[in-house]
Amino acid sequence: MPADVRKIDLPAVSALHQQRKAGDFLDCYSVASDLPPRRAAEIVTSFPGWAQALLGIRRIVTAPFGLDNDGPQTADKLGPFPVQSETETEILAGFDDKHLNFLVSVLSHQGQISLATWVAPHHLGGRLYLAAIMPFHIAIARNALVRVAAASQT
Repeated sequence: MPADVRKIDLPAVSALHQQRKAGDFLDCYSVASDLPPRRAAEIVTSFPGWAQALLGIRRIVTAPFGLDNDGPQTADKLGPFPVQSETETEILAGFDDKHLNFLVSVLSHQGQISLATWVAPHHLGGRLYLAAIMPFHIAIARNALVRVAAASQT
């Protein structure tokens, strides 16, 4: 049986609410899981081959614009994303780039893992970039939660 991934409002307990301002992008998907946030985030950022291929294309397309593909070097990263904060229930990771700032939240709350993405575009280029990647973002986020749910069953 496939996982029931649902688009939801960001739970009120998320620290990501502190980032949001008018005009920012925020989406949130959720799936039943009892995994701790760090483990779920590790699964989320272990991209399958097709998503890695999309990220490779992104690297090529964005190179002339000087966008960051690997995130800043820090001791604690989840995939390319530096960890910004971590509690027992939520981990936030992301970074600021030329075209936009973003954070990803992996929240464990009431038997659910929620994956939320906050983006604050800096200018028209950031908004165009966000619009261009949106279908891929949704597919990657939903697939990530299917994999989280599968790991919860083992």
